[in-house]
Amino acid sequence: MQPAAIFSASYRFHRRSTQATEIAPAFARTTIRNIVILTGAGISAESGIATFRGPGGLWEGHRVEDVCTPQALRADPDLVHRFYDLRRAALGGVYPNPAHNALAWLDTAWPGELVIVTQNVDDLHERAGAKRLLHMHGELKSQLCPRCGDRRPRDGDLSPGSICPACAAPRLRPDIVFFGEMPYQMERIEDAIAGCDLFVSIGTSGAVYPAAGFVELANHVGAATLELNLDRSAGSDRFDESRLGPASVLVPAWVDELLSAHSTQSSPMSR
Repeated sequence: MQPAAIFSASYRFHRRSTQATEIAPAFARTTIRNIVILTGAGISAESGIATFRGPGGLWEGHRVEDVCTPQALRADPDLVHRFYDLRRAALGGVYPNPAHNALAWLDTAWPGELVIVTQNVDDLHERAGAKRLLHMHGELKSQLCPRCGDRRPRDGDLSPGSICPACAAPRLRPDIVFFGEMPYQMERIEDAIAGCDLFVSIGTSGAVYPAAGFVELANHVGAATLELNLDRSAGSDRFDESRLGPASVLVPAWVDELLSAHSTQSSPMSR
């Protein structure tokens, strides 16, 4: 399969003009087998989940500093636990959209290595059927004991002082990576990017690190890079190509292109 088939001109797109003559031949020489996909708030926004930073920099009416830092948990555990209880309960009223479904289908159909790395804490990728999935910022439907590290699924409310079933410490908290904490599975993510042929970013702001730096690692190892976003992001200029539009439109179309190109390349009729 030739990468040129993946990057068509059928979308509103921006290509790095200063390197356009250098990029196209590189695509033509590269076979896509191993893929890393990064997803952010934009992919779930069309399902009705609020993006992390809304108007005024607020998240569901709260300052991020009040609900998503270790300091906030210590200062007002009732507020922090109630905030995530409400977010967890709200998952029952939202559903995967065509972008989630398309990535789940790609996960099933793609014969090479594939990792979906999500910054989102919802469970929409899982409910769509994705299996090769990493939650780098934690999960709403999970509880964490900061004392012993025990992590288990959680569906209902989680009150401050809840007892850890593993070590009996009264310290259970939402399994969310707060600002100032290290995201999960960074070594595994970086290894996957270092070995990928294609890095795709979907619905991300390009401003939150370390995820915003993943495209630089992909560029460093010579992978093709593609951004699918509603608008240009803070990192758009670092991608070989940026396609702009709703994720529910762009992602299924791109997955169809990718799988069609792979099928054509694999077919005996194409040899």
